[in-house]
Order: sequence, then structure tokens, then C-alpha cells
Amino acid sequence: MESLKEKTAKGLFWGGLSNGIQQLLNLVFGIFLGRLLSPSEYGMVGMLTIFSLIAGSIQESGFIAAIVNKKEVKHEDYNAVFWFSCLTSIVIYSILFAAAPLIADFFHTPELTALARYSFISFVIASLSTAHYAYLFRNLMVKQRTIATFFAMVVSGISGVTMAFCGFSYWGIVTQNIIYICITTAFAWHFAKFMPSFKIDFSPLKKMIGFSCKILLTNIFNHINNNIFTVILGKFYSDKEVGNYTQANKWNTMGHSFITGMMNQVAQPVLASVEGDNERQARVFRKMLRFAAFVACPAMLGLSIIAPELIEITIGSAWAESAKMMQILCIGGVFIPITTLYSNLIVTKGKSDIFLYNTIAISVTQLSIALITYPIGLKVMLYAFICVNIAWIFVWHHFVNREIGLPLWGTIGDISRFFALAVIAMTAAYYSGIAIGNIYIMLGVKIIVGASAYAALLWIFRIPELNEGIEFAMQKIRKK
Repeated sequence: MESLKEKTAKGLFWGGLSNGIQQLLNLVFGIFLGRLLSPSEYGMVGMLTIFSLIAGSIQESGFIAAIVNKKEVKHEDYNAVFWFSCLTSIVIYSILFAAAPLIADFFHTPELTALARYSFISFVIASLSTAHYAYLFRNLMVKQRTIATFFAMVVSGISGVTMAFCGFSYWGIVTQNIIYICITTAFAWHFAKFMPSFKIDFSPLKKMIGFSCKILLTNIFNHINNNIFTVILGKFYSDKEVGNYTQANKWNTMGHSFITGMMNQVAQPVLASVEGDNERQARVFRKMLRFAAFVACPAMLGLSIIAPELIEITIGSAWAESAKMMQILCIGGVFIPITTLYSNLIVTKGKSDIFLYNTIAISVTQLSIALITYPIGLKVMLYAFICVNIAWIFVWHHFVNREIGLPLWGTIGDISRFFALAVIAMTAAYYSGIAIGNIYIMLGVKIIVGASAYAALLWIFRIPELNEGIEFAMQKIRKK
């Protein structure tokens, strides 16, 4: 039997590989699409994002998390989730199909009616694999999900770029998403050892509904919180500004999703496996927290430093405004994997009500601040948004500490040492390239200096996470 450490390391490896591949392919195809499409065309798709995400959350209804945290799961549980998800998605699509003209009127963009009706097909297809993904997630089948992600990203990316090249504009982006979901759904059916039956019985959901409905509401408010800028920009600003923000947020998301996705693959199952032993759970949590900070701090601060050069080289100077937004967003992106880890522990403890109320509170706060600051300017909105997100870590910590006795100063130390080292390294990177005239050389120098300085600082201060990672990798190599 594998130890918890080995299971966690294996899950992190495949989760990291999966998210690394996904973000790399997103980068490659995003460069092509960024050069083929304008900010206004990107803005068209960005306006619909929040509707698709909320609809997807409703059709899943938090049952994946409920199944993962259930002590014993039977075929009847998966089957009930499957049929509930499918039927719910059909009802939601019918409502949104009828509401598409109202969405178009809200954003003063008539073309959104047809685009919305086409785009919303994606969550109907996704409903076919809700139960199957719950099976893969519960059983830590991260490798299988990595394979599915790779093939889906390649095929859908090529399709989207081809359509954009042929003049289909924003239709190519939406088609890319639909193809991606079709392929991942097919792979989920192939890998999961579950086949739905026509014996439809929703009674197993009764034991999960109390937990899952709170996760559902939490996910909805999370989507509102993460996409409120797009809605406000679409209502009060131009579609070009929506496009610039969408592009900036896409690059920021590519950065922090690598770490967040890697942590999400293992956090809940691993923390659930040590449930009942608060002292051990606290040790496991802090180890994950240090790992998240170890990776997120240099990655996101580094991305912020190189944003102007990266955007100009990859998708062109037409997106220069999005690079400025990206620099601000990436600072906040440092703390997203950390917040996600806190929320995962709350869910593992079965405190979905705390997860819900905390998420509602931050969503209402963010919405209020956005509505107050939007007349002042977009950058002020972004800075305010990030400050609230960072400050809210202390709120999350309060509830985690109440559950497992996690010391505040210890966790601040876990995070701050990596943040401080990353700031020093990235400051050196910034000033090393500031006098270089060639943009390509400047980008290369910043990356090399930043990475080298961070690694050197880790070695000088004898940070154990670096040595542990190297030692674990060497052990695996020697075994093979």
C-alpha cells in the first residue's frame, strides 16, 4: 500500500503535469487566437462566461464534492447524480435559450442572442460526465484526467484556431470550448468504472443534498465574485475594454490555475483521509500550504514582472492595455491557491455552511466595492478587488483555526518567507532587464535572473521544501 505522502506526491505530480500541459496548450493556442481576433471579439465571449459557469454549477449541484466526502459510495449514488445532472441541464438550457435576447439587450449587443444559444450547449454536454468525474476525483485518478485533458486541449485548440483563421471570429472560441467538453466527457466515460442504468432513483441524493446545496450556492457566488468585472465592464464600458480585461484575466488564470489545479487534484481526498486526527491534519495542511506558497509566489510575481514583454511578443502591441491589467491581477493571483487550500479544508471538515456564508460575504463585499469604484476607473477597481481577496485570507484562517487549531503566526511565516524571497528575486529580475533595448533579450534576462535568484535564495536560507522535492524525485529515480 502506498503511504499518504506517496499518494499525495503522485497526485501532485500528475496534477501538476495535467495543469502544466493545459496551461502550455492554452498559451500556444491563445497566442494564435490573440493575433487573429480583436479585443472586441474576445469581449463578446467574455460577456457570456458568467452565465455558462453558473449554469454549469447548477447542473453539477455540488454532488462531486458530496461524493468525495461520503464515507461509502454505491452505484446508486453515482446513478442518481448522473440522471439529476442530465435532467437539470436540459431545464436550465431551455430557460437560457428563451432568455438569450434579454442577455443581449442587457449588454446592448444583439449578436449575443445566437452566440449565447450556441455557447450554452456546452454545459448540457458536460452534464453527461458529472458522475463519472466524481468517480475519478474520489479515487484520485489524476493520471487518467491528465490524458483526457491533453487530447481535448490539442483537438479543441486546433479547431478553434482554424475557425478563427477562416474568419469565424468569436464562433471559433465557443466551438473550441464545446469540442473540449465533448472529448473530456468521452474520456471520463472510458476511464470511470461506472455505467449508468435506466433505473432512475433520486432517493440517494437525500443524504447528500444538505451538503451539496451549500457547495452549489458557494460555487455560484464564487463565479459571481470571479466574473463580476466582466459583467460591470460589459454594462458600463466598451466591448474593447471587456476584451482587454478578459485577455489579462486569461493569462493570470493560466498562471495561478497551474498551482490551484494541482492542489485541487489531491487536497480534499488527502485531507479527508486524515479526518479525525486534527493534529495530523494540521501538519498535512501546513505542508500543502508551504508547497502552494513555494510555487505560487515566484510564479505569479514573475508573471507580473514580464507581462508587458510577454504580451507584446506573443499577441502583439494591440493588447498593451491588457498587459497593465495583467500585472495587477497577477499580484492577487499569488494568494488564490492559498485561499483555495483553506476552503478545501473547510469542505473536508463537512462545514459547507461556513464555506457558503464566507463566500457569500466576500462576493457581496466585492460587488459593493466594484459598484462604488467603477466610476473612478478600472485600475482602482482592480486594486480594490485584490486587496479584499488578500485580506479575506485572515477570515478563512479564523474558521480553519477553529476547526483544527492552526496558529496564525505559524501560517503567516509559512507564506511570508516565500513571498519575501520571491519579491527580492523578482526585483532583481526587473532591474536586470530595465536598461536592455531588445524586448526578446529583456524577457529572457528577466526570466533567467528571476528563476536563478529565487533558487539561490532558497539554497542560501536552506528552505527545506527545495531539498525535500529534490530528495523525493531522486528516490523515485533510484527505485526505477
